[in-house]
Amino acid sequence: MQYQNDLILRAARGEAVERTPVWLMRQAGRILPEYRAVREKLSGFIELCTTPALAAEVTIQPVDILGVDAAIIFSDILVIPEAMGLPYEMQESKGPFFPKVITSSADIDKLLATDAADHLKYVYDAIELSVKQLNGRVPLIGFAGAPFTILAYMIEGQGSKTFSKARRFLYTEPVLAHRLLEKITLATIEYLKRQVKAGAAMYQIFDSWAGVLPPDQYREFSLRYIKQICEAVPQVPRTVFSKGAFFVREDFTDFPCETVGLDWNMDIAESRKIIGPGKTLQGNMDPCALYLSEDQIRVKTKEMLDAFAGSRHIANLGHGLYPDTDKTKVKCFVDAVKELSVKA
Repeated sequence: MQYQNDLILRAARGEAVERTPVWLMRQAGRILPEYRAVREKLSGFIELCTTPALAAEVTIQPVDILGVDAAIIFSDILVIPEAMGLPYEMQESKGPFFPKVITSSADIDKLLATDAADHLKYVYDAIELSVKQLNGRVPLIGFAGAPFTILAYMIEGQGSKTFSKARRFLYTEPVLAHRLLEKITLATIEYLKRQVKAGAAMYQIFDSWAGVLPPDQYREFSLRYIKQICEAVPQVPRTVFSKGAFFVREDFTDFPCETVGLDWNMDIAESRKIIGPGKTLQGNMDPCALYLSEDQIRVKTKEMLDAFAGSRHIANLGHGLYPDTDKTKVKCFVDAVKELSVKA
């Protein structure tokens, strides 16, 4: 497809760009009154995810309102365990909750693997609608959760500061853990293939809970499966965002992805030195910096851009937008990136 604005694709591939492209994790969400207006008509978050026309509407809102250089499909990483046979609820102000969790070999046997992707047609329909309505203005990003992060929810049953149940499972049931991760990986590969077929021009793998593992376990129970996914779906640029996994940055030097996401705790110069020049780095403004005044946000944005200057970069936050962030501050950040990163 020909895009009016393909900055993010060129930046991911390491090609020349006129300025740094910018998008935001959780850009389609509660910071936008327009999103809240759509959400208020529905029973909840899951209904929005599973209604393609509305999912497409909120996917496109940040492009229209904030001026970001890419849309990202409005969905959730936990649609994969749901499609595999482990349903979840999204509890208001509490987050995801799984009424039933994985505790045994028999539980894992019941889960779908590759066939799980058949149950996610609503996501592919939302992607097709979004791409059609964007009409080439900007690319659309697809995404999935990393297998370890999905396992963490399937074992723990909900969010956690420590994910001690999931981590205990890795220590006490490593064979079962790998069986579960293999099933999640197969489901995710097929899911991303279908996202790309539906029109996703690139995709991101979110390993939200990477930072709870020690390095040896992260390599064994997470990174190897992310690598398997990236190798299986190489048709479009691939981004890996492993939050908190500063301890494996050197592993990304030759990793099968184009872009590596940095969280706000990862020093930019150090990360570039460790990862090397062959990858695009994404990030990594602290989301809390958007609580500053607009003048201060511009200063912080310039500091971030200067730190990335001369190397491959996609501007973003170091994690998702917080729901109480002022929309005008978010727009200020996006505009500042555009203005301050123009190449001479």
